[in-house]
Amino acid sequence: MSTTTPAPTPSPGVRYAWYGALLALGALVGVAGSLVQAAWFPGGLLLALLATAGLFYGGLRATGTQVGVASAGGGWLVAVVLLSLGRPEGDGVFGGGAGELLFLFGGMALAVMCATLPRLSRPAP
Repeated sequence: MSTTTPAPTPSPGVRYAWYGALLALGALVGVAGSLVQAAWFPGGLLLALLATAGLFYGGLRATGTQVGVASAGGGWLVAVVLLSLGRPEGDGVFGGGAGELLFLFGGMALAVMCATLPRLSRPAP
């Protein structure tokens, strides 16, 4: 039986750098997921949701706090909402189908699930 020891808690400066990086990565995954889910339905939708789940869970593991999930989710949500608004000319990334709604609500549900996962115990210093 193998036991793993959890990683030590990162310093506040390192954690804030992670929060900024996760915010940018969240926006990038949101843009990429928006394009992929519409282009290759239904496989693209599954791929986009897997990428968002990986990002949110990775944010939890990298920072050790739910704020990591929230920063990644915030970047993702801002990108997806801005892409869904469209332009005054009528151009938009989302066409209004079921895939777009599944991506939006599925991504939000994944963020909530990852944020409510129990944190790993940290060793006492």
